[in-house]
Amino acid sequence: MSKTEWNPGKIMETSGFYWKTCALHAGVKSDLFTVIGNKGIKSEDAADKIKANKDAVCRLLNALTAMDLLEKKGGIFFNTESSERFLSKNSDSYLGYIILHHHDILKAWADLNSSVKTGKSVKTSSSFAEEEQREAFIMGMYNTASAIAPSLTKEFDLSSYDALLDLGGGPGTYAIHFCLNNSRLKASVYDLPTTKPFAEKIIDKFGLADRISFIKGDFVKEDIKGEYDVVWISHILHGEGEEDCRKIIKKAVKILKLGGIIMIHEFILENSKDAPLFPALFSLNMLVGTENGRAYSEEELADMLKDAGLKDISLSSCFGVNESRVMIGKKDWA
Repeated sequence: MSKTEWNPGKIMETSGFYWKTCALHAGVKSDLFTVIGNKGIKSEDAADKIKANKDAVCRLLNALTAMDLLEKKGGIFFNTESSERFLSKNSDSYLGYIILHHHDILKAWADLNSSVKTGKSVKTSSSFAEEEQREAFIMGMYNTASAIAPSLTKEFDLSSYDALLDLGGGPGTYAIHFCLNNSRLKASVYDLPTTKPFAEKIIDKFGLADRISFIKGDFVKEDIKGEYDVVWISHILHGEGEEDCRKIIKKAVKILKLGGIIMIHEFILENSKDAPLFPALFSLNMLVGTENGRAYSEEELADMLKDAGLKDISLSSCFGVNESRVMIGKKDWA
């Protein structure tokens, strides 16, 4: 693997990259890309629509143009094909919610040094945050999952199974796509009560309300009921400490039928924990944002599955967005 060549220019570029980040965040938070739409707009008209300072909006639009997120012709600003597709609320491929979630955690990242010194987080978990932040978090998870679920779920043949539990499934994106790819499969999405309206709206959108139900609960504090062939645990364990991860997996094993499987989808570190890059950085994200969360290595997750009594543990060869992978364990006869 080639190493990054660090020089003064690269160091300064990395140090100041948040300027671009904040410009993008401001464009999404003010909804400029939706305002521009597919027709284009003058800066002063855009300022009127978002009720903002005309000079400041003009500067932001020019910066977004310099970033190739907008185009400018004769004093009129237009979306690019990519910005109209991914940054306008009028698009089914809108990624604004995950960007707003990134904006919400920006202040915590700016105080990373405090977390490094104390070993403690500097913010409240987005799952329990204010309504606007909670919406950005839940729908941001939908944005992220939608980019990978249609293809990732096809990598696993669940055609012989009847019942799947999407544990901590949020809006139910993976449950939806597993059901779309496996006609006999029915699913339940288990998550906090505040998540239910978002999940039901999206499940209805895909016409799967007759095959996917929502179960309200807290999988850390409460037992999980039912009986399932597959338990899908996607991007949940990284929010918890090792002790709670082991408890969650053991709870999942209890409701798993013999011959059933647990599938853990995570940003999995190599055993050295210094690669890949995104999982290593994501572990810092959990440091500033959660009480005990972290990214886990392949051997750590495998040990959790073995400790819960699972066998035939394997790591899938396919990679998802930001180098995520899936580890599978089977509940077999002793």
